[in-house]
Amino acid sequence: MISGSTAALWRGATLDSRKVSGGELFFALAGERTDGHRFVGQALERGASAVIIRRQMEIPAGSGAIQVPDTLEALHGLTREVRTREPRQLVAITGSVGKTTTKEILAAMLARRFRVACNPGSLNNLLGFPVALLGIPEGTEWMVAEMGMSTPGELRQVSRLGRPDVAVFTNVRPVHLESFGSLEAIREAKAELLDGLVEGGLIVANQDDPEVVEIARRRPGSVIWYGRHATADFRVEEVESLTDGKVGSRFKLVTSGEILEVELPMHGLYNVDNFLAAAACASTLGVPLADIVEAVQTVGLPPMRGVVHRLVSGSTVVDDCYNSNPAALTGALQSALEIPGERHWAILGDMLELGEAATEFHLQAGKEAAELGFSPVVGVGSLAQKIVEGARQAGAESLWYEDAKAAAAVLSDQLRAGDTLLVKGSRGVGLEVVVKAMLAAAEEVS
Repeated sequence: MISGSTAALWRGATLDSRKVSGGELFFALAGERTDGHRFVGQALERGASAVIIRRQMEIPAGSGAIQVPDTLEALHGLTREVRTREPRQLVAITGSVGKTTTKEILAAMLARRFRVACNPGSLNNLLGFPVALLGIPEGTEWMVAEMGMSTPGELRQVSRLGRPDVAVFTNVRPVHLESFGSLEAIREAKAELLDGLVEGGLIVANQDDPEVVEIARRRPGSVIWYGRHATADFRVEEVESLTDGKVGSRFKLVTSGEILEVELPMHGLYNVDNFLAAAACASTLGVPLADIVEAVQTVGLPPMRGVVHRLVSGSTVVDDCYNSNPAALTGALQSALEIPGERHWAILGDMLELGEAATEFHLQAGKEAAELGFSPVVGVGSLAQKIVEGARQAGAESLWYEDAKAAAAVLSDQLRAGDTLLVKGSRGVGLEVVVKAMLAAAEEVS
């Protein structure tokens, strides 16, 4: 069933009526919590070009509507059709850690030579990726798309929708264990990205990660290796943190007999690996190394991913509360120690989706934080009680709060002059309220 003008133009798509700004297609999906058909009227009032619906319903006169058997399949079908024309080529990035930051860095590098688009935020699954692709500007030469998954088979479907020309693998870490059960199962899920890779497509792979190496060697064709390994096509040497109050790192980028000095203005030595993945890809796609080094100077970290706030009091808050898992937490703790401070302390939230291993992972996280020198170690969330227990066993002062709101109410004024504080937890814990409370109680250096 089609009603309204069949010649209506549309720009972009959305699944959220609140995000309609004018001209989008609104797909009414039925989710676990709500049914998008409840918001069809709101979408049209806000200027949707047309609504895609599954069941017959009353539509205002003159409004565009298309009734289909399955609105999700309609979204995917339109994505596949548009992908035959836009973008001209697509880079897909997957991995347990670093997808979003690598995406932002690579997009900035490719933009030096091409018309580039990328999926905003973390629109990287079976719902988000189609919305991202349908919203890219006409004439896009390269789309840089992170692709993620939370269940087996999901990444295969996303990859087949995107049909990437290049597949970038960052790492395989013990995340989503609740759904996958083992590191090997996570590796197999990440390998699903290869299912959509076009014939003869390029693979950019982390040679330092044995699970990624195993994935990359399955697919005949071109593989570009990056890492610290001496045989990598792109590698870094002499990595060191910046000093004199600067945030970031300095190192040498080595490839094909060329050596370039790089100063990366991003907190966290783990971001050196994200830079290297992006540089290996961009250089192989034709961006000169000089442009690559210049481009990274303009890239800011995505919100809540290691953003450093310098406060007038002389204290520092590292906002890394977008997500957390054991490997990412280790990197965040080590990187926070690179920032001078009279006292290093941490507010650590639950690490979610770790399955049966969650208790042990949280206990070890607390011990690790304390042994590195963090004190106090503050746990937030039910699982984080084990973080507190581990930290206490290792000799650190430790505190526990039931949720982020409770922690924010007590801790907002606990920063001392010279403190360095790390705030990190899984997205579901919502530790950004703690960061906001602390910044509101202090004055940030402009």
